[in-house]
Amino acid sequence: MSRSSSAARSASPLMQRIGFVGTGIMGLPMAGHLARAGLQVRAWNRTPSKAAPLAALDVELVAQAQEVAAGSDAVICMLSSGPACDEILLGGSGVISAMRPGSLLVVMSSIPVATAQEQARIAREQGVHYIDAPVSGGEKGAREAALAIMAGGDSVAWELAVPLLRHMGRPTHVGPAGCGQLAKLVNQMMVAANIASVAEAMLMAERGGADPARVREALLGGFADSTALRQHALRMIQADFKPGGPAKYQLKDTHTAVAMAKTLGLSLPMLEMADRLFDDMVASGDGELDHSAIIAHLRRINAVAM
Repeated sequence: MSRSSSAARSASPLMQRIGFVGTGIMGLPMAGHLARAGLQVRAWNRTPSKAAPLAALDVELVAQAQEVAAGSDAVICMLSSGPACDEILLGGSGVISAMRPGSLLVVMSSIPVATAQEQARIAREQGVHYIDAPVSGGEKGAREAALAIMAGGDSVAWELAVPLLRHMGRPTHVGPAGCGQLAKLVNQMMVAANIASVAEAMLMAERGGADPARVREALLGGFADSTALRQHALRMIQADFKPGGPAKYQLKDTHTAVAMAKTLGLSLPMLEMADRLFDDMVASGDGELDHSAIIAHLRRINAVAM
């Protein structure tokens, strides 16, 4: 039995018609998995050409974001930021206003905790179930339907959402609305610090006279092993900075995490240092590069030639 046919049988009979908002680097393969699973998918993207490949999977492409809600059992949102989500979802011409009572909104973007909680409140007033379900795993995880998915919402919304989320990765229910975003902030704190540490390690190995590729190989399987070492150290060694996770989005998340820490009365020095480092990188003009390009910023700081 194929993965897609098995997944289709596991889908909730209540969630067959799916609207998808945002088909960029991550959203395009995610929407594709839903279509391949036999679900009826209608998609919108601000730049229509980015959604065009989905037409080959019988996905209906629409011109206005609100159109994805028409007749949909669930709408999935995968936009770049909290303001972008609010612009498309909220207000009289927003997606939520066009959703039918009893349907489900799944926001898989990385947005502030308070933004998710407010969206959940507005959705609830419309009679719409809400889950915030940000992801980790980057473009590779999206392509392979192997994303780590952190979901926040009540038990009813979770039960409706989980069959859909399983088409895209491994979902875990972590608490009420907003807690998915909190879990993603924790994830991004660790990712930012880890990538920066890996970049420093590769640079130090190189400056010290070792072959960074062989050092990376030697560390695999030890206590220093991590996804960042396996994937991003290789990008650093090959100077392949085509964005899977653009640095500007890493910075957005560390900024959000710093703000959240302050509201909780926490002083988190590692987070603050990583935030400053990525802030400097983006300010230097490298925000569109993959976050592994932090090694190029470290080279500039240390005046080390590429």
